[in-house]
Amino acid sequence: MFHVLIIGAGTGGLCLAQGLKRAGISVAVYERDLNRRDGLQGYRVGIDADGKRALKANLAPELYDTFIATCARRPVYGNQLTHELKFLFSAGPEVAAAKEEDEQDESVSRMTLRQVLLTGVEDVVHFDKEFVRYERRSDGKVTAFFRDGSTATGDLLVGAEGARSEVRAQYLPHARLVETGLIGITGKTPLTPETAALLPRRMIEGVSMVHGPKGFMCVFHVMRFKWDADGRPKSGIGATDAQAIANWPGMLYDNSRDYIMWGFAAAERWLPKDVSRMRGAQIQRLVLDLTSDWHPSLRRIFELGDPGSSFPLMIRTSEPIDPWPTTNVTLIGDAIHTMTPGRGVGANTALRDARLLTRNLVRAHGGEWTLLEAVHGYETKMARYAWDAVIKSRAQMDGRSVLHGGGLAGGLARAGMRTALRVMDRLPPVKRRIVDAESAFRGAGRDDD
Repeated sequence: MFHVLIIGAGTGGLCLAQGLKRAGISVAVYERDLNRRDGLQGYRVGIDADGKRALKANLAPELYDTFIATCARRPVYGNQLTHELKFLFSAGPEVAAAKEEDEQDESVSRMTLRQVLLTGVEDVVHFDKEFVRYERRSDGKVTAFFRDGSTATGDLLVGAEGARSEVRAQYLPHARLVETGLIGITGKTPLTPETAALLPRRMIEGVSMVHGPKGFMCVFHVMRFKWDADGRPKSGIGATDAQAIANWPGMLYDNSRDYIMWGFAAAERWLPKDVSRMRGAQIQRLVLDLTSDWHPSLRRIFELGDPGSSFPLMIRTSEPIDPWPTTNVTLIGDAIHTMTPGRGVGANTALRDARLLTRNLVRAHGGEWTLLEAVHGYETKMARYAWDAVIKSRAQMDGRSVLHGGGLAGGLARAGMRTALRVMDRLPPVKRRIVDAESAFRGAGRDDD
């Protein structure tokens, strides 16, 4: 028997806790937030086939069904547009290969997903516990120290507290984050008859990237849920989903309603020096100033955004590092492989970590492996798929690329990109290959078992 300490109640850490608790392995999670309602962000996260497999493996069946019931309507289209709302590329059902249900991409509010993952593990999650450091003991155990003076001792310490991981800083100080030169500005605009009328149907029913001058870009995703503004299941969604939502205790803590998520990004050279300190209405005004030549409908979406939902995000990424000696300390998710939003697989890779580490620890729990063999197997396999995802995500979002530059070179690069997208949009076989390749990257047809 052994006891696992998890630092951080994020996506990966909670999925790991769910899996370990189901397997009968002693586990405790330590989270710096004051309670389960703190630290919640109401923006979407895409869950691909890798993520769904991990959730299905680690969650109790009824809780996985609740996750599915609380997902937003699936996006149908993947779009690329100009800032003038002219389509460059759009892939929909006509080119998408048929997928099994478990391989269909889902979209869920980060707030909702966290509440799902907290359901049923409340007894092992300890809030208001800010991790300070750990100490590996001579008896083979490890002790975590917290800001309030308390400690916790276990057989394995898992750092799962995100990109600013204090566990990583102590354990692998040479594993660093680097700036991409891009800064994101997030926003959330309520979906109303007025705002819905501003967007073309394919944008309402899909995930869209809008490309503007100077390399400015903005992703839009309309999130439509199965419950109404008062938290009641919408009529016509099906008895099973309605029952799951109505009976789910996590709904008490969830306030996500239909909205348009938007995420603007620009190279830092085009932004004010103090952008990192801007918030709310001030940073929304900055987006409007930067997009003065964008289509009026897009600017209206920015203008109607909830000021409380807008803040800047310095887009950073990990750099792959060489393998390290296995000990009774390890890391999952952004704590070891922070990646840009460029390919949309950060949360899914954390979930994949949680599933793999759970499976290995179950084998150790059953006597098939030692604890260190289980951790070593996890780290070896994780490094292969995680560093690949880090590199490919970085390639999609690099503020130092010519696409984000000024002058003739930047203009030509952006014109070439738009031309290439238009050409691919007119070649169905090419478009199908692009869709299939993206689907494979997001885990369709792949299983780690």
